[in-house]
Amino acid sequence: MKFSENWLRQHVKTTATRDELAATLTAIGLEVEAMTVLGEALDGVVVARIVECVRHPQADRLQVCQVDAGAHGRLQIVCGAPNARPGLLAPLALVGARMGELTIRAATLRGVDSNGMLCSAKELGLDADASGLLELPADAPVGTPLADYLGLPDAVFELKLTPNRADCFGVRGIAFDVAAATGSTVAPLAADPVPAQGEAMLALALQAGADAPRFVGRVIEDVDARAPTPVWMAERLRRSGIRPISLLVDVTQYVMLELGQPMHAYDCDLLRGPIGVRHARDGETLRLLNGQDARLDPQFLVITDADRAVGLAGIMGGDDTKVGEATRRVFLEAAHFAPAAIIGRSRKLGLHTDAAHRFERGVDPELPRIAVEYATRLILAAAGGRPGPVVEAVLPEHLPRPKPILLRRARLARVLGVPVADAEVVRILAALGLAVEDCADGWRVTPPSRRFDLALEEDLIEEVARIHGYDALPATLPGGATRLVQPSEARVGEYDLRRQLVARDYLEAINYAFVDAALLDAWQAQAGAVALANPLSAELGVMRTALLPGLVQALARNRARQQARVRLFELGKTFHAEAGGGAPRETACLAAVACGDAHAEQWGVPARALDFHDLKGDLDSIAALCGAVLDYRAEAPAHAHPGRSAGVYRDGERIGWIGQLHPRLAQALGLEAEVYAFELELAPLLARPLPRARALSRFPSVRRDLAVVVAEAVPWAAVRATVAAAAGPLLRRLELFDRYAGKGIESGCKSLAMALILQDESRTLTDPDVDAVMAAVVAALERQHGAALRR
Repeated sequence: MKFSENWLRQHVKTTATRDELAATLTAIGLEVEAMTVLGEALDGVVVARIVECVRHPQADRLQVCQVDAGAHGRLQIVCGAPNARPGLLAPLALVGARMGELTIRAATLRGVDSNGMLCSAKELGLDADASGLLELPADAPVGTPLADYLGLPDAVFELKLTPNRADCFGVRGIAFDVAAATGSTVAPLAADPVPAQGEAMLALALQAGADAPRFVGRVIEDVDARAPTPVWMAERLRRSGIRPISLLVDVTQYVMLELGQPMHAYDCDLLRGPIGVRHARDGETLRLLNGQDARLDPQFLVITDADRAVGLAGIMGGDDTKVGEATRRVFLEAAHFAPAAIIGRSRKLGLHTDAAHRFERGVDPELPRIAVEYATRLILAAAGGRPGPVVEAVLPEHLPRPKPILLRRARLARVLGVPVADAEVVRILAALGLAVEDCADGWRVTPPSRRFDLALEEDLIEEVARIHGYDALPATLPGGATRLVQPSEARVGEYDLRRQLVARDYLEAINYAFVDAALLDAWQAQAGAVALANPLSAELGVMRTALLPGLVQALARNRARQQARVRLFELGKTFHAEAGGGAPRETACLAAVACGDAHAEQWGVPARALDFHDLKGDLDSIAALCGAVLDYRAEAPAHAHPGRSAGVYRDGERIGWIGQLHPRLAQALGLEAEVYAFELELAPLLARPLPRARALSRFPSVRRDLAVVVAEAVPWAAVRATVAAAAGPLLRRLELFDRYAGKGIESGCKSLAMALILQDESRTLTDPDVDAVMAAVVAALERQHGAALRR
């Protein structure tokens, strides 16, 4: 928010110096991001009129100008500005005036005397424009000091506002905070109703429900649209970063900057009928003021004229009904739109407008009528005209209503750590425009309609704190013993998990929790996606439903930058919409991706490409850290390679996936290498069984090796589960030490050789005991998997 210091001081009278005012604004939470001083040293600069111009006899690019400087007489000035011409009014620096480090002196330029300097805006320090002389309005009084005419000196403040302070997107809203902080008062606004002088009016209709609950309009006839914008208004707009265009447009911009209420002016002769507000139809188009053809959908609100879209509500007006120099009848519009109906709509069209910036954050629902009356007064003063009656359409049930908030005296003192006098609390709240009533425990406070950010008792405490002054609050540390949180032994810490993955040669990545909806569509992971109401950009429009899409994008960026071997992991949350429309369900997950060689380049190990079992080994190392045994079952989600993919299970519960990305997906993402990845839910993965003390058996263990032939399709996990169940409590450990397929083994089969370690707690196992266990194991394998002993 940029505004003029003099403009602010018109609304709030304060003796604070410019630097003190800037410090006060920052101290109360309205951070001054930049301050530019204008016209501090313009003594000796006056308004002058060029009477005559002739070419310099010795220089083609110079002109010899005869200049009328009022009481200072007629002066000869040599000027090189391309826009110097007879009749032009421009600033003139007289002999003796100082322009920064330069003192203006009488001089002879190529044989011609020059007694002063005609100035550009840049030379005066008012603007960056140095293309020519600063052109002043034709009615500027010749000989008047320029500083008096332009309202200088002045300063431009630029505030860095937080999204909750939408009321400070108008100079008057800032004035309330300054008045409260400096002990001053806000001057009344000259916005009394202007009586109707005619009967011209347009009917209004609201068809968008809660999205547009208030609409105010007024017709003004016999307006002189060619009337110049008053210089004081044009300068305030210019110092606020807005280029003056024409009187009718400038008035709407001025009202927006002063009150915070966006407005729009239509050429009433170009309107066909009743004015309304409705949702756009799918595929409907509208040419905007900037010449862009906007293609709309029902998410947008439009202003209509006999059902024809003539404006994009809350964002920008339409080109077909804009005001121009030929306008004689103008229709002023001011409305209240719900923030949710405007948020993100302008960015969807690649636009950013001042109106949308305000409506997205919330505009005072009581302002539209005040804004129309104020704009009417400004137009009549500058361009004349006959105003018709103010017409208003309103849906009161959909307007936000401020609710009283109880501020307890004890709660205020407890949170701030210091008591604040009752009189000071009441003064601060009243100065901010809040209605305050005394009650037994403190005060009952009703915020004004412009303060959307005040809803809780803590909000009022913050208001008191920032106006009373954070420097006045004690900076003592809280007393009492510090309670340390002991980490649970039943869960592996995330730090240990990160350290394990780093030890396995992975680097941690941190990606946005927002992704492009098209990316989720490519992964076929769009189910349950949560769309953002106010995304940072169209490419970050939904919350991620999985970590892998963003992590694989990071891998692709690294591959595009000549990194052939990439290994990344991420710990983060995924988000899924709940069926009942409640808050999204958040799930902490772990994901990792890898491609390239299995090992970093070195002389001691032959180079080979990464494969499924390398990544499975990394995941098994994490499982060992957690004291878990993971099962891998052949599964192929939509994004996975059908033959190199598995679901990951722990204790019968599916906790994730591991495998290779589907080649079609990799190709769509621009990846030529084979990419392996896994993603698992964090909570079931990190659960760790508590260690239990147990006496070691005093009796020796027995090892028996067993080799069986099974079908190639039978996974080791299934064989292991069958052996463990058949061997019973005597089995201490089971290890697979060989897998063979080839000569001597039937086609489509494989040989698995395993070691069974058997032990009893109470006695030494005999051969019959071991033989019985082995017979049970072989029988179970034959029965469940069709296995046969390898001969």
